[in-house]
Amino acid sequence: MKRVLKWATLLVVVVVLALVAVVMAAFSGLSSIVDGQRLDGVEVVKDGFVACYLVDLGPGEVALVDACNDASGKPVIAALTKRGLRPDAVKAVFLTHGDKDHISGVLAFPGAQVLALAPDVPLAEGRETRFLKRMISPKDTGVRVTRSLGDGEVVELPGTAFQTYAVPGHTRGSAVFLARGVLFMGDSAEVTSEGTLAPAKRLTSDDPAQNRASLARLARRLEPAASDVRAIAPAHSGLLEKGLSPLTELARVTRE
Repeated sequence: MKRVLKWATLLVVVVVLALVAVVMAAFSGLSSIVDGQRLDGVEVVKDGFVACYLVDLGPGEVALVDACNDASGKPVIAALTKRGLRPDAVKAVFLTHGDKDHISGVLAFPGAQVLALAPDVPLAEGRETRFLKRMISPKDTGVRVTRSLGDGEVVELPGTAFQTYAVPGHTRGSAVFLARGVLFMGDSAEVTSEGTLAPAKRLTSDDPAQNRASLARLARRLEPAASDVRAIAPAHSGLLEKGLSPLTELARVTRE
């Protein structure tokens, strides 16, 4: 029995170390998330290793792009409180994809509509899993997507329109949203510490090649209106205020 316990403990340690290594590899070399950083009508909310974004709507109303990792919504509520707003000021939550660290805070805003690309709705709601599918059964997240979106769909909210772009690769239903001149990338791209744009991490993506192809396609789609993009906002790194050019350059390198 002691030998079995010893080997079981060793196995747990190995698994934990492997997970730590994956996390370190996934988030090393990225620019820092700056909590409270603001552009015109957009504010960064930092929740540990992930960011979500407050987007201004009408007076006293905001939308969220992703909802961060804290199920209590504490980081978002703190940002709202500084503005003199309550949680019911959040009217919509746009999910870039269905991973837990992007959806957990949804539960703190029951009055908000929740929007996501259709292929990721089962993941967000806990009817699908991404990793270790044969070992881990799906578990209800409590999140309910109230509106499934399609590629190219525009959502008109008071004072702000959100353009939806499908960028499958990190997950099947990964989305990028363009609102107030900011491209909200989720995990589909990240800003490096050198100030360049990089594709999603291979270790955490369903299809890295598809991710790169999706980003190249997105760059082509946005090129005619490049002047409308003033910043790129990933979920695990800082904002990049260089317009569309970092995405265009990434697309060029990908084609080569």
